[in-house]
Formats: sequence, C-alpha cells, structure tokens
Amino acid sequence: MLVDRTTAEFREYVELYQRADLLALGQLADAERWKQHADPVVTYIVDRNINYTNVCVADCSFCAFYRRPKHHDGYVLSFEQIGEKIEECKAIGGQQILLQGGHNPYIPFEWYLDLLQYIKQHHAIHVHGFSPSEVVFFAQRFGLSVADVVRELHAAGLDSIPGGGGEILVDAVRQRVAQKKAMTEEWLGVQEEAHRQGMKTSVTMMYGMGESAADRVEHLFRIREVQERTKGFTAFICWPLQPEGTELAHMQKTDAVTYLRTLALARIVCGNIPNLQSSWVTMGLKVGQVALRFGANDFGSLMMEENVVSAAGTTHRATIHEMERAIADAGFTACRRRQDYSLLDVPVAA
Repeated sequence: MLVDRTTAEFREYVELYQRADLLALGQLADAERWKQHADPVVTYIVDRNINYTNVCVADCSFCAFYRRPKHHDGYVLSFEQIGEKIEECKAIGGQQILLQGGHNPYIPFEWYLDLLQYIKQHHAIHVHGFSPSEVVFFAQRFGLSVADVVRELHAAGLDSIPGGGGEILVDAVRQRVAQKKAMTEEWLGVQEEAHRQGMKTSVTMMYGMGESAADRVEHLFRIREVQERTKGFTAFICWPLQPEGTELAHMQKTDAVTYLRTLALARIVCGNIPNLQSSWVTMGLKVGQVALRFGANDFGSLMMEENVVSAAGTTHRATIHEMERAIADAGFTACRRRQDYSLLDVPVAA
C-alpha cells in the first residue's frame, strides 16, 4: 500500500510531530494509553536475547555487531551452547528467548528446524525468533516461499516473530542504509503471513538515520494499515540509531526529547496496536520512566543478554529489582508478563 503524503491526516501528524509542545504531545499519548489500559499496571518480561550467529552478508551500515563470512570473530553457536543459555534464563524466571542472528549463507535450513525441535524437546520455552528480514533471507537462500518458511519454522517450534530489521519502512531509506535486506513490502509481507498462520508478532522502528519526519510518519501509517487487516501485532517498540562503531558514526545521535516525541506519536497514530514498550535499554531507566507518561504501558525486557546494541557501545543494564523499582517510582504497579501480554502471578521484588 502506498501512503499518500498529501492527505490532511498525514500532514496533520507531521505537523503534530514536529511542532506540538512536548508535554501537550505527551498528554495526548498518555490519554490514549489510559483508554486502552485502564489499570495502573506496567508490564515487563524476563527473557534472553540469543544471537545464534553474527556472520552476515547484509552489510547494514548501521550495524556494529555483524561479521563478514570467514572473519576471525565470526561464530555460530552450538545447540548445546544455546541450551545452556536457555537454562540460565529459566533459572531466573525467564519466560522466553529472543532468537536472532545474521544472514549467514553457510547455515542450511534444516539446521534452523533442528534447532527449534531441540529447544522444544530439551529446554522447553517460548521461542520469539527470526526477524522478517531473516525469513526473507531464508526464502531467497533456500528457494522457498515466505509462506513455506514461516510454516516450517512454526511447525518446528517457533512461537512468535520479533519485529527486528524494521528500521524505517520507506524503501528510499532502506535502499540507502540496508540495500541487501528486505524492502518494505517484503518485510511487512512476512508479518502478514505470520498473522495468517496464527502467529503473533511485534513491530519496531529504528530512527535517526537521516530520514525525514514524514518518513517516520509513513512508517507508522504502514504498520497501522497492516494491523487494521490482521490484528496480529502485540506491541510496538522504537529506539534511536546507536551510531557508534558503525558506518553511520558521523550521524548525530538523537536525544531523549526526540525519542519521547516519536513514542508519543506512535501511540496516537497506531491506536490499534495495544502495547508500546519503553526502550530503557537504549535510553536509560530515567527516560524509560518518563516514557510511561508518553504512551508506553510496558517496560520491555530484563534483557538478560544483549549483543547488538551493546556492540555499538550504548546499552543500559538493570536487575529485576531495579526495573520494578523504576516502574513503582513512576507511579505504577509492576507486573511480569508472557510474550502474549498475559500476566504472571509472580510477586514483585521487595
């Protein structure tokens, strides 16, 4: 679907994003949040991000994590190493793993299926894995349709798909910063196919790569339109580019005000996506708290392990107690959740 940037609605949202008073924008987003979530509860999940490989041929200019094939720092984790990481996650009450990697041309498709079956047989846990960009890569690499890739991964044990690789869903931007990776229609096509096959997914936006305010608004319009048809997105997450150590190191990192404006606009535009995460891992706990008054109702993940953002030199850490304290200090009740946002009956830390 092409987005018509000349409509009054589109122009009004660009104007709101660029010119509205920050606190007024936050109030609009906060009001929309309370319409959807009447209880003063902020959720979070305990999980672990497992990057099964860092070998990648996508050559994204914003990524400091990947290594080209045959690089001495390249790796592929063994099933046993992945299993150990899962057990460490489960030992602290982990509910899921986030399983993502690079576009590694040397891994056969059967390896992914065997891995999922191994996880379900030996280390049963919710697997939130393989971003739409990875799925498109699998389809191209192995001569399969996207529908077949999703079907086989799902049958082998994949439970849901994360929104990684979303960046900005405008092809002109994607061609500039990640031309070897899935373009907008391909990326959204994976999301819709997963929804058709009964899987839920999350959706993301990474901004600050030199795109315009209109590009960011178009991104929100695109995901809103998919959600209108499928109702398959459980959550939206946005964060700014972490340029350090990447080919975009010359780009100025956007500030907390831009983050709060972007988050608030997402809540206002995408009222059909029920949950918005506060990205404290990239923004820090203090800004993460403020985000809870700018549309966010979820505090994201404990992020027991995180490699991609930290490879760029910018990441924030917190314990479960620190996360729950931050939520409480912001005036909310912390509650642990599952991937589908159903609540767990787990007492909060004292």
